Amino acid sequence: MTNLKERMQDGRSVWYGGKLVTNIAEHHAFRGTVQTIEQLLGLQTGALEQELTCEGAHLSFLVPTAREDLQRKEKAYKIWADATFGIMSRLSEYSREIETGWYANRKHLATIIPHFDTKIERIYQNSRNRDLLSTAAAQDLQRNRSRATVEADNGQLRVVKKTEEGVIVRGAKTIATAAPYVDEYIISSFHKRSDTQHALANTFIIPANLQGLQIVCRESFASSDAVNAPLSARYDEMDAVLIFEDVLIPWEYVLVLEDPDAAWKLQVDPVAAALSQHQTVVRLKSKLQSVAGIAYGLAKSADVTGFLNVQNDLANLIMQVETIEALLRTAQHTGELHNGIFIPNRQYLGTARNLGTRYYATGVEAIQQIGASGLLQTPATTEELASHPEWSEYFAASDEFDSTKRTMLSKLAWDFIGSPLGSRHALYERFYSGDPIRTYANYYNNHPQQQAFTQFATSIL
Repeated sequence: MTNLKERMQDGRSVWYGGKLVTNIAEHHAFRGTVQTIEQLLGLQTGALEQELTCEGAHLSFLVPTAREDLQRKEKAYKIWADATFGIMSRLSEYSREIETGWYANRKHLATIIPHFDTKIERIYQNSRNRDLLSTAAAQDLQRNRSRATVEADNGQLRVVKKTEEGVIVRGAKTIATAAPYVDEYIISSFHKRSDTQHALANTFIIPANLQGLQIVCRESFASSDAVNAPLSARYDEMDAVLIFEDVLIPWEYVLVLEDPDAAWKLQVDPVAAALSQHQTVVRLKSKLQSVAGIAYGLAKSADVTGFLNVQNDLANLIMQVETIEALLRTAQHTGELHNGIFIPNRQYLGTARNLGTRYYATGVEAIQQIGASGLLQTPATTEELASHPEWSEYFAASDEFDSTKRTMLSKLAWDFIGSPLGSRHALYERFYSGDPIRTYANYYNNHPQQQAFTQFATSIL
């Protein structure tokens, strides 16, 4: 398999700032993240090969048939998540697991979608054999959110013509996180389509260099200063809008065509959903550990760990990590075989994911409370401390946290919560699973104990 930089030079159309990017790997908006992904891929052929791969491909492609397989996959996810502080959420394991889940459950899905098994088998084998990176784009662009009919918004992706070669589509999909770097995209509908919206009910898996596809990137939050902005310089995944202007999608890439029922059943397939959500919870745990670690470091550097209010904040952050850990363990322990595939318990994964939308916001607030004005009392760069050593005593806290170490800790914390990258993640963690109001409502409506709770309440009245 060619290296990442060579793979990106495949003719894909990546746009940034109104210009077509000719060399993604060297562009300032993408350079640091590309280097990070290359380093992660390098681990697969190094000392961690056994922990990260199976038969040459990342373990996200492994079809689990026993609990031990889930544990292997968890370990692989954790290695990559920890290496990026849990910040890089779309390192492809999530979307790879969707593809793996569809492949694993292909025989059942073929009873709903004609020829699905043969198509997904070919796609999966190609992705696995080449260890391709991928992402998913299921959302429509926000335009008139009060209306949802096909006629209301021509910007929604729909088929405009069918040919012998495939379907010609027009419209856009978002949010395609990591789109400039990955090899293929899963295109679907995040919400269930009505019968009158059948033109929008499609599912495709397409290559990034599909002719005519335009990848339009948001403003970069990347920094060129890896010392003073350590996270922004390395982990800005980039979000993009995929624009299809009469693009031909060959039939081999078309999994569902204008079929609301089939598209939705594929979108909520229990195997693909469970495997992909498993990865998101592992990453969530890693990110919350980073939150707790930064908060503790700030408290330690300011010597406030003895304050009751700080202890309360730190205890809360620790309990958040422990709660997600417990839910993850329970989800794996109570997993079960589904059509021969061992999947984690989605109820506990759903609990963890819903809690995560609130936990992260709590964590950011704790860092703000503990760091307080100290987050703004750092020189612009560490070079100022090096060039003026006599100033060191003003920025030092203790022998353990000298001026340089304390300054770097404050910069790390600010990059985590206060920089453009940090603001993006506050938004992401709140909405990446969808509207939190809707996800909590769905959790209630689909909870297996809902009826039991209702009967209990009725019995005591």
